[in-house]
Amino acid sequence: MKTLFSAPRALCAAMLLTVGLGAQAQEIQGDAAAGQKKNAMCIGCHGIHGYQASFPEVHKVPMIAGQNAKYIAHSLAAYKQGERQHPTMRGIAETLSDQDMADLAVYYEAQGGPKMAAPASLPTPSPAVAALLTKGNCATCHGASYNAPIDASYPKLAGQHPDFLYVALKAYQTDKNALVGRGNAIMAAQAKPYTLAELKLIAQYMATLPGDVKTVPQSKFK
Repeated sequence: MKTLFSAPRALCAAMLLTVGLGAQAQEIQGDAAAGQKKNAMCIGCHGIHGYQASFPEVHKVPMIAGQNAKYIAHSLAAYKQGERQHPTMRGIAETLSDQDMADLAVYYEAQGGPKMAAPASLPTPSPAVAALLTKGNCATCHGASYNAPIDASYPKLAGQHPDFLYVALKAYQTDKNALVGRGNAIMAAQAKPYTLAELKLIAQYMATLPGDVKTVPQSKFK
């Protein structure tokens, strides 16, 4: 992917990144206690271990506890504004104000608990995966551990469900579909050169890495 952009930070700039959306929400100070009172529409999917969605294919919903608050706010804004196409998530996001997004974002970041220290070493990728990661220069934006991005508007990828990462990456390859797809131009340029098999290899490796993201169920779901 180095032939696509001259700036290294544009290379693989956040696997699930939404750029330029939710600027107002990012500037609003979130309140975690308020976010806890606003998460009723979130916990039915993100508060259950192993919960699977069936659209656009069967996959586990992402773990969002411990994810960067700025990234969560970006993502919700992207669904609301239609940059990310997903009927359920857009329907939920459209009911949220910028303050709601900020509150939910800081709540879920805090719900992950203390951030883990940088690991001394990571599982060694296969030669094929190592070549794919080098091709995209993914660590430039997501950090060497893929759990400490250079900017909080980028997501933590380490330890995320592999099937979700795969579905998300495929969404960046989808154009002109009213129900499926992610319209971020940077990520579209990163994802499209890869085959589906290569995207799956990247997703599977990212899932093996130690990271902060997790599912923290509500007491009713434990």
